[in-house]
Formats: sequence, C-alpha cells, structure tokens
Amino acid sequence: MTATSIAFAPAAAGAPDAADYLLRGREHYRRGELRDAIAIFQAGLAVAVMMSIGAANDVVADLHAALANAFMLCDDIASAGENYKAALRLSPRLVACWCNLGIVHQRSGMTREAIALYLEALRLNPAHRPSRTNLVEALVVTRQFEIAKSLLLELLEETPEDAVLYGQLGKVCFELGEASEAIAYFEQAIVLAPAQAENFYWVGAIRQAQGENEAAQTAYTRAAQAHPVLRKPAITSQPSFRVLALFAPFVGNTPVEFLFKDCTYETSILSLLPASRPDIAMLAHQADVVVNLVSDADQGGQVLPLAVAVANALGKPVVNDPAKILRTTRDATALALAGIDGCRMPRTIRIGAGEGLAARSELVFPLLARPAGTHGGDIFEKLDDDAALIAFLTEHADHDRYVIDYVDYRSIDGFFRKYRFLFVGEEILPYHLAIGDEWKLHRDATEMTRHAWMQEEEERFLRDPGEVFGASHYDMLRMIRDRIGLDYFGIDCALDRDGHLVVFEVNASMLVHDQNPDCPYKDPYIRRIKAAFDAMLERVARGN
Repeated sequence: MTATSIAFAPAAAGAPDAADYLLRGREHYRRGELRDAIAIFQAGLAVAVMMSIGAANDVVADLHAALANAFMLCDDIASAGENYKAALRLSPRLVACWCNLGIVHQRSGMTREAIALYLEALRLNPAHRPSRTNLVEALVVTRQFEIAKSLLLELLEETPEDAVLYGQLGKVCFELGEASEAIAYFEQAIVLAPAQAENFYWVGAIRQAQGENEAAQTAYTRAAQAHPVLRKPAITSQPSFRVLALFAPFVGNTPVEFLFKDCTYETSILSLLPASRPDIAMLAHQADVVVNLVSDADQGGQVLPLAVAVANALGKPVVNDPAKILRTTRDATALALAGIDGCRMPRTIRIGAGEGLAARSELVFPLLARPAGTHGGDIFEKLDDDAALIAFLTEHADHDRYVIDYVDYRSIDGFFRKYRFLFVGEEILPYHLAIGDEWKLHRDATEMTRHAWMQEEEERFLRDPGEVFGASHYDMLRMIRDRIGLDYFGIDCALDRDGHLVVFEVNASMLVHDQNPDCPYKDPYIRRIKAAFDAMLERVARGN
C-alpha cells in the first residue's frame, strides 16, 4: 500500500450467523492472514443470502466492506472496488467505504473521480480525516494547488506537529511559486522528523531553482550526509523487485519524478557526491537492478567516475551504464552519429574555457552557440557573423562552449517542427511534437495550447508516428540507438524539406512528465512510456 490510508467502517448488528463470520474474518485480518480472512468473509456472504433481506443488509454491507479492505491489502484493487460498491449499495452512509473507493479510483488513474468520492465521504462526515488527507493527494495530482494548500493548513491547525503535512505544504508552495514559504515548511518538517529524507533534498532543489548555487550545494551536501539513501516504497504490499538509482545532487540527472511514481517495485535513490564512500555490501543486498540517473556528461564530469566505480562494485545489472554516459557530450554524440545515411547531425565543436576559436575559416554562418552543460534555450544563440561569435565566446569564457552548425529545418508551410522520441529498451516511443514559427523551439513556450490544428497534428503524430517518419527514418533511429548504447534516453529531431532526419540532441536528460491539463490527448502515450520503462526494469532485474 502507499501512504494513502484505508479507513474502516464499524461493525453493525445483524443476523448472528453472518455476523459470526464477520467477527472471525476480522480476527484473521488483524493477524495478517488475508487469504483466510477473504475466504471467511466470502463464506459469510454466502450464508447471508439465506437470511432475511431486511435483517441481513447491515451485516452484508460490513462483510463487503471488510472483504474489500482485505482485497486492497492483497493488491487486488478491482475486487476491492466491486465490494466497496456493493457495500455502498446496501448502506450508502458508510463513510469509510466512500473514502476507500476513492483510493481504488486514484490508484487506477481516475483521480478526478476519486475526488468526487472523497467529497461524498466528507459530505457525510466533514471531519473524516482519511478522506481529507487523501483528498489533498488527489488535488495535488490534478494540480489544484490553492485548494490543496487551504486544506493542508486546516489539517495542520488540528495536528501542528505533523511533519508529513509540513512536507506536503512545502511541495504545494513550490508549485505555487512560493519558494520562501516552501523552504520554511520543509525546514520545519526536518526539525520535526529528521529521518524523513526527502525534505532535505527539496531544500537543495528549490535553492538550485532560485539560482542560489552555493546554498543549494550546502543543502545537497547536508542531505547526502544525513540521508545518502532515499527510499520509495512500492504501491503494492510486496515489491516485485528492487531498484537502486544513482543520483548526483547539483548535476544533470534523468528526470524520474514521473517514471518512479506509483511503482510496483521498491526504489532506493543513492546520492553521490565526489567524496562519497557508500556501503557497497549493504546496497548490493538491497538491489536487483541499478539505474544510473547521472545523465549529463558535461555537468557530471567529477561524479560520473564515482558512479562507474559504484555500479561496477555492486555487481548488479545496470541500466544506463555511467561509463556510456561519459561518451554523450554534444561533440562526442555528433561524431558518433556522423555518417548515417539520410541523417543530418550538425557538426559540433567544443571550445574549452578561456580558449578562443582556432579555425574560424571552417565555419559557415549562421551558427549556434551555447555553454557546455546547458539545456533549454536560456543561453542558446543564433550568431550571424564573426563579431557576434567572438562576443558570445568572450561573455561565456569561464565555461566550455559548443559551436554548432545551424540547420534550417522549416517545413514547407513555414513552421518549424521538433519531434521527441524516447528510446526505452528496444522500443522507440513518441513523446511530443513542438510547432512554432521560430528556430528555437521548446514545447512549453509555443502557442500549441491555443491552436487546435497544432494539437490535432501532435495527436496524430503520437497515435501513428509512422505517418511522419517512414521506414528509412526508423532505420536511422535504430542505428542511433545502437551507436548511443544507452537503455533509456531521448532524441529531439526534425525532418527537413528533403526528408532528411535532422538530429538536435540525444541524451538521457530529457524530461517526461504527465502534467498536461491542456492536452489530455497526450496522456495514454505518456503512460505507455512509463509502462515500457517499468517493463524494461523488470526484464533487466530478472535477467531476461
């Protein structure tokens, strides 16, 4: 089970025979003998069929509710849901059943339906705490942060020493852009419950997002020293396998907030700092597969060798071998993908910090330039002449820099289109399409949510990418996968007017998330990526 809490309805008086089954079943349930409890509850329901309907209703409702609770703890949420519904048909005032049926819906991905069920429980009993705490989780999932914050503050007034509530408030405030409040709540959670490791890392992440690099580094160091391993339990009572993820604070990591959400496997995230000396024997005992999250070869230059050493010492199968990540700088990737017929990989030149460009005569303007280790478009410029290039290199002389050939990838209609695929094991899955009228395309900065035709085109691509990318393009993508050699990574690419595959970026740092309220058509395709990721991990963990 997750942290979501199951509530229990009180026993009702009823016909003695069925009630006896109910009591006996609950005794087995309390001892953790769930299969025996299920059999006894089901036998009680069979006996109740022979009883007077009026006399049996209450006890039958309680039998269904108790049976549903047992099914929940056996991770059979479908059977649990059917029995909660049966209980409510007989006794619609069972508050706990409305709450638990909400949990069933939430665990099934029907969060909005779960909210309605929690609200029904609260209509019957406004003080019902499990319904209120579960409602908070559902509101956060549906990004209703203002309402979630108000409800959390009400709960905190009742239990002002609850560290979990402070941590939840910190997350909600971060989403609302209230960084200072978020840090304050996380710090209070740390004071109340220093064993809850996640709060330490949130402080570092918020400091980093604010550009407070020194404070962020201090927070991450404190977090890694106090809690080098952050554990995330499986949503099932017994995890299907165990994952150990290698994470490096303050450098580029594969974003896994979505990928590691609602997993049937247990996840332990090990924080690596350059001076880390992890307990290899202990970690190896607790892992079936190692997932390396350190994904940026430029940012992670100091810690990647440590990740290599840890992964090798653990002796477990590894997803995204850190030794292969070391070979995924932009310039190394450009060289690795050179010579693929029909694929245009822009030439990429790396210029060391403090160095100038030695071979300007080989350059053809316009060019693109960016500091090494950066992603997105904040410091990414299109330069038209020598003077602009020299000025850029001078302004960012304290970093390595990349100079990249510019490729005009406009479609015939004048719009630029950038496609993202995720490579998950042997699968190549579409993630999104960005359409805009500028060369520097980032989907969240486009106007796609305002134009139905753009969304319809993206949905067609997600539904059938083969309508856009032909067999020869897929051959190129498979060749790219083989040359990169990672188990999980993404590619941003386009098709030029001649049908060539234009490759912009290939790495394991690309974001995958399920927060698309304006584009709900994306949801099934994004869930497919997570399902493929989970299945890949299970295959690797089991040696298949």
